Amino acid sequence: MKLPAENRALSPHTGYTRDHWIAAADGLLAAAWRWATPGGARLDLPGPPSGSGVRSDGLEGFARTFLAAAFRVAGEDGKDPHGRLERYAGGLDAGTRTPGRDDAESWPVIRDHPVAGQPMVESASVALGLRLTRPWLWDHLAPAVQDRVEAWLRGALRHVPAPNNWYLFPFTVAGFLSSVGRADAETERARDRALELLEGWYRGNGWYADGDGRAFDHYNGWALHLYPVLDAHLAGEATRFGPRLREHLESFGLWFGGDGAPLHFGRSLTYRFAAASAVGLGAVTGDTPLRPGVSRRLLSGALRYFLDRGAVDEHGLLSLGWHGPHAPTVQHYSGPGSPYWASKAFVCLLAPPEHPLWTATEELAPSETADTALALPGPGLLLQATRDDGVVRLHNHGSDSVRPHEAESVAGENPHYSRFAYSTRTGPTARGNPADNHFAVVVADVGSVRRRIHPLGAGHGEGWGWAGSWHHPVFGRGPVPGLRVESVTVVRGPDELRVHRVLGAPPGATVEQTGWATAPGESVLRPLAGWTGQGEVRAPHGTAFVPWVSLPRLTADVHGTAVFVALAVLGTETADPVAAVTAEGAEIGWPDGFAVRIRFGPLQVSPVR
Repeated sequence: MKLPAENRALSPHTGYTRDHWIAAADGLLAAAWRWATPGGARLDLPGPPSGSGVRSDGLEGFARTFLAAAFRVAGEDGKDPHGRLERYAGGLDAGTRTPGRDDAESWPVIRDHPVAGQPMVESASVALGLRLTRPWLWDHLAPAVQDRVEAWLRGALRHVPAPNNWYLFPFTVAGFLSSVGRADAETERARDRALELLEGWYRGNGWYADGDGRAFDHYNGWALHLYPVLDAHLAGEATRFGPRLREHLESFGLWFGGDGAPLHFGRSLTYRFAAASAVGLGAVTGDTPLRPGVSRRLLSGALRYFLDRGAVDEHGLLSLGWHGPHAPTVQHYSGPGSPYWASKAFVCLLAPPEHPLWTATEELAPSETADTALALPGPGLLLQATRDDGVVRLHNHGSDSVRPHEAESVAGENPHYSRFAYSTRTGPTARGNPADNHFAVVVADVGSVRRRIHPLGAGHGEGWGWAGSWHHPVFGRGPVPGLRVESVTVVRGPDELRVHRVLGAPPGATVEQTGWATAPGESVLRPLAGWTGQGEVRAPHGTAFVPWVSLPRLTADVHGTAVFVALAVLGTETADPVAAVTAEGAEIGWPDGFAVRIRFGPLQVSPVR
C-alpha cells in the first residue's frame, strides 16, 4: 500500500487527508483482487474458512470489497481510474449464471440464517454497491444479467434473517430494487418489517439493541445506523433516523482513544476501522454534532491506528484479528473475506474533496480534550476518558450477548461482553485464561461467570459518573439458589471504584476481583473495604494488544450479605480514596473532599454534600 506524504498542516494529528483514504482503498482492492477467480465472481482470499465454507467466503470477499470500490467511485462522481467496476460487472455476470452450482464462479444461493444464511449478509453489500454505482455499472449491464442479479438478491427477501441487525440486509436489497424500478409487495414487506423491528430495538441515547436482547456494541454504527440513514440519504428523504444518528454521535465520538483506537468491545472486532463508519456517515449526511475537523480526526485516527499496527499483512490483505492475526478476536462466522466489512468506513469518501470534512483543519478527539465521565442510561454504559493519556474506558452495566430465549443458567462467558470494563488500550483475556475486570463468586472451587446483565441505572455529574447493574452468578453445574451480585462503578479522573454487594452467598464461598490485563506494574487494583487477600494471576494467552499479561487480583471469604470495594486504575497514578461500608452500601471519599454515597435496594448513587 503506497500512501501519499503526510500533510501535517491540514491534519496535525494524523497527517492523513482524503488522498490517504483513496490510496488505502486502492491498495486494499488491488491486493484482494489478486485472489479473484477467472470470472471475477469470487475473491478466494487465503486463510482458514469460516463456518459457512469457502464458497460463501469467496462471495464475501467479492461483496465486501465491492462496497469499498463503490464508495471510492461514487465519491469521485464515477471516475474509476483502475477499472474496478468493469471487474465487478464481470463477477456479477459470472456469479449469478448458475447460483448454487459447485464450480469456481457460481455464488451460493441465499437461504435461512440457521441453514446457509451468510450469503444474505453479502447480498446487502452487493445491493448497496449497485445502488451507489448505478449510473456507471447497473445501467450498463445487459438486461438478462440485471434479471439474474435481481433473482439472486430476492433470495434475501424470501428467507429468514438472524434475529438482529440481519433484518437490515433484505431492507437494503429492497431499497436497491426500489431505486431501479423493481419494487413490489415483496420489497415493501421487507422494508416495513425491518423498520418495525428497528423501532422496537431503539433504547434511547442514540443506541439500538442488536435484536430483542441487550447487545450494544459497534454494530450500532456499522449496521443499525448505517443502513437506514444511508438509504434515506440516497433517496433524498428526511427520516427520524438522521436525528438518532446525531444523538448517537454525541456519545460515540468518545469511543476512540487519543491514539485512534476504537474501544475493544463487542463482537466482530476484526472489522477494525469500520468502527468509524457512523462518524463518516454523519459527516456525509449532516447528521452529526461533531465539527468536521473532529470527524476527520476520528476517522483518520482509526484508519491510521490499524495501518500502523500490522492490520495489513505481507500480501496487502486485512488479516483476521485486531492489530495483526489474533484468533480469540475472531468469531466462528468469520472467514478470510470478513475483515473487509472495514470497507464501510470508506463511506466518508461520499463527501467530495471540497467538503468541510476534508478541508477543515484536524482538531483534537473528544478523548483528548478533558477528563470525561459520560453515562448512557439507555444501553447501561459508562464512558471514562483521561486527557493526559488519551485512554477511554467503557464500564459495562447493560450490554450482554444473551438472547431473550436463552436460559440465564447456560454456562460459559463471552469475554467480549461479560467483563465489567473494556478500553482502547487493553483487550479481554481469552477463554481458558483468568478473566480480567471480573467479579466472581467461587463455590466448591468453581468460579462464577456473568451472563445476563440487568441495568440498575447510570448518571454523571461534573467530573464524575456512575453505572450499576445486577446479575445472577452462573456456574457450569447450575445456579446457587438465592445468590445475587449487585455492582456499581464510580469513575472520577483515572480512578474507578468498583463496588459489589453479594447477597445469599452459601457457607464456604469466596469472592475474587480482577483488574486490567496489562504487563506487570501497568495497572492498579487496591482493596478499600471487604477484601482480605491480594496478589497477581497470569494470562499466558495474552490479549489482542500484547502476547502475555498479568492481572491483579483480590480475594476474600463471603457468607450471606457483604459489600466489597476496590480501586482500579489503568495506569499507576491514584488519588487514594477511602471507603466506609455497611450491609446497605458504601461511602467513598477522595483527599480533596469529594465523596460519593451508594445505597442498594433500590440503588441510589449521589455526591455527599
